[in-house]
Amino acid sequence: MPSFDTVCQPDMVEVKNAVDNAAKEIGTRFDFKGTSAAIELKDKEITLLGDAEFQLQQIEEILRGKLAKRGVDVRFLDKGAVQKIGGDKVKQPFKVKNGIAAEDGKKIQKLIKDSKLKVQAAIQGDAVRVSGAKRDDLQAAMALLRKEMTQLPLSFDNFRD
Repeated sequence: MPSFDTVCQPDMVEVKNAVDNAAKEIGTRFDFKGTSAAIELKDKEITLLGDAEFQLQQIEEILRGKLAKRGVDVRFLDKGAVQKIGGDKVKQPFKVKNGIAAEDGKKIQKLIKDSKLKVQAAIQGDAVRVSGAKRDDLQAAMALLRKEMTQLPLSFDNFRD
C-alpha cells in the first residue's frame, strides 16, 4: 500500500553552518566592535547574546538571512523571551523545532480525514504516516498539507509505492 511520512526536521548541519557564518559576521561588523554580541548553538537551541534588545534584533536578522541563504526554513525557529543576565547584558534563546508536536499531528490527521480523500493518517512518534490505495490521492494529500499547514515547515519522506 503506497504511503509517505510527514515530518518536520531541519538540516542541522546547515543550521550549524548558518550559526557559524552569523558568528563570523558578528565578529567582523563595525557596529558590534567592543560589545558582547555573540551567537551560539548548543544541541537544538540557538542563544543570542548582546548588550541591548536592539542588538539582539540585529543579530536575529543576521541569523535569519544566513539560514535563508543556506536553504533552511526560518519557521523552524521558535523564539523565546528576552532575558536579562548579569549587568546590562541580555540573551534570547531560539529553539530549533524538530518533529511534529502532538497537537499539530492531530490537526494534520483531522485535516486529512475531513478532506474526504481516500487516505488514512496515523501519528507515529514525531511523524505522521499517510497511506492510501492510489498514488494520486497521496499527492493530493501532500498538496493539501502544504496549502493548509502553513505555520509548519513540513517535508515528506519515505514515499513508498
